[in-house]
Amino acid sequence: MFEETREYLMKIGMPQGDAYDMPSSSLRFADGGAFRIEVPTVNSAEAVAALLETAAKNGITINRVTETYGMFRHTRAEIKEFCRLCNEHGAELLMSTGPRATYDTGATVLSPQGVRISYRLRGMDQILRAIEDVKRGYDLGVRGFLIYDEGMLWLAGQMRRDGALPKDIIFKTSAHLGQCNPCSFKLLESLGADSINPVRDLQIPMIAALRQAVKTPLDIHTDNPPGSGGFIRVYEAPEIVRVAAPVHCKTGNSVVSGHGEMTSAADGKRMADQAAIVVEMVTKYYPELKQSPKGSSDLHLPVV
Repeated sequence: MFEETREYLMKIGMPQGDAYDMPSSSLRFADGGAFRIEVPTVNSAEAVAALLETAAKNGITINRVTETYGMFRHTRAEIKEFCRLCNEHGAELLMSTGPRATYDTGATVLSPQGVRISYRLRGMDQILRAIEDVKRGYDLGVRGFLIYDEGMLWLAGQMRRDGALPKDIIFKTSAHLGQCNPCSFKLLESLGADSINPVRDLQIPMIAALRQAVKTPLDIHTDNPPGSGGFIRVYEAPEIVRVAAPVHCKTGNSVVSGHGEMTSAADGKRMADQAAIVVEMVTKYYPELKQSPKGSSDLHLPVV
């Protein structure tokens, strides 16, 4: 079926459908790693400290910590503490830009139609404020930023290319953008995304097709809080790494009720324990698929 369209997709280098054969990815991070561990919703310095200290006691590496509460809601002192803790433990830090839709004065996001808006920015002034948030974070030591709006990504990518934003920053796109197919991923890659997070419930053949479309590292949830489905995919994690490398296995959020909430030191400890389970599964079933070591933070296009 659909042979003519499939042939055209093949001609332009896109997958002809979901990859039901689930081929292994030969791509890797620049350090040779197939996967990294990312823990999102680490939304207080206390949670960061507990997460990283517990992970060290568990004998595992947390490669990336992602804050999702809203960078503009943290004081300068707390942002500096985020940076200090991550630098001390060799973990990459990404912080979320704001304001975003849920913090805006517009009411649509709170209506039944609001799910279609997600966290996207309303009006040009909010774009300006979000760019200023990136600049504020950079001045305080942050080098990685979580973006929720395709238009902001386009602008931030253009500013980085033109030198209006520093060249050494990276942009990760959020699952809240709702992107879930190879064509959308091709677009995000072209706009300057250094790391792309699809919606959380894609099947493995769908994830494999995403990898066929782009070389950018993927960020795949291996567990989720009840607020976004509540699924836990630890036994799928090895296959996700095999087909999607280089991939950030996003883990730890199953211990909280929803994304974007304030998290505590107790939450950080439980997140580290959940991350240990994901590392265990990948290393048990595919020991040849190595995790990036502590201190790895190169999110440029991976080597083939």
